[in-house]
Amino acid sequence: MVITNNDLKMIYFGAYEFVETEGGYLKANQYTEAQMEYFKGAFEMWYERCDASTAKTLELITDASEISFDYKFIWKCSEDSIELYVDGMAHQIFYVKDLKEEGTVSFNLPEGKHYIVIYLPADATVLIRNFNIDSAYEVPVKKTKVLWLGDSITQGYGPLRSSETYVSIANRLLDYDIINQGIGGYIYDKKSLMKMPGYTPDKIIVALGTNQYGTETMTDVEEYYETLIGIYGTTIPILCITPLWRGDHLDELPVFYRFCENVKAIAGKYPNIRVVDGLKLVPHLEEYYHDNLHPNVLGTETYARNLVNEIERIGF
Repeated sequence: MVITNNDLKMIYFGAYEFVETEGGYLKANQYTEAQMEYFKGAFEMWYERCDASTAKTLELITDASEISFDYKFIWKCSEDSIELYVDGMAHQIFYVKDLKEEGTVSFNLPEGKHYIVIYLPADATVLIRNFNIDSAYEVPVKKTKVLWLGDSITQGYGPLRSSETYVSIANRLLDYDIINQGIGGYIYDKKSLMKMPGYTPDKIIVALGTNQYGTETMTDVEEYYETLIGIYGTTIPILCITPLWRGDHLDELPVFYRFCENVKAIAGKYPNIRVVDGLKLVPHLEEYYHDNLHPNVLGTETYARNLVNEIERIGF
């Protein structure tokens, strides 16, 4: 049976709002219209990436034997994947580089009732319609809403696998209901922080800074946290992850380390913000990085698991 777009929205996780486009395709946005308008006027790179599917997921519990849907790409950057997971295990992968601009993907499921997750590309914008399933299904219930703010590492560039971004891996372990507002090239920029009508997260995770460590002042960082607290108050728990190690400019590491310490000091002033030292989450070895900046699959697996351990240790 082909389910309606309204029913599709119920199993589509990671969206703030949906737009039905020409041809009956469903587009999922993680930003408000006002935020996207800001990016449009601020920097073309941010605007392109704020529109990406950013590893949103389709999740359901079913005993179906086959699932399919029509897709259409309207923007691509790095070519990662559309992936099917069955009960937490990768089962089928379609790489974006092998897919046409539009078409249909079909997934064959093992016999029995299973928890199904379909990961959409992290660094491309894909539209969906005609979601077809050959059996009944249940909609999973997620209890904790988390707003995740970050740069390209949080958006998911590096592993070139949508299910292997550190956010996707961490979320398989934490089972949050996330909106991932990671965006390639992003910085501590208070202007993108706006109220999202109808949405209040239970927790917020911030992972920014690697794109601006050479700044002469920490004003942008200070104003970012002031604005964030101004919107969400001091009762919502916030986690600040300081930047990961980067090996692309080793001669600048003293400046980079000083910036990381300053971020810790600024975020740590607020009673509802806990700080995790990003330098302790991924080894300082090029084997863990795609380009000595963005973690590869080994790096994101390490990052996510160490982050989850820290979240559990500090009770975030």
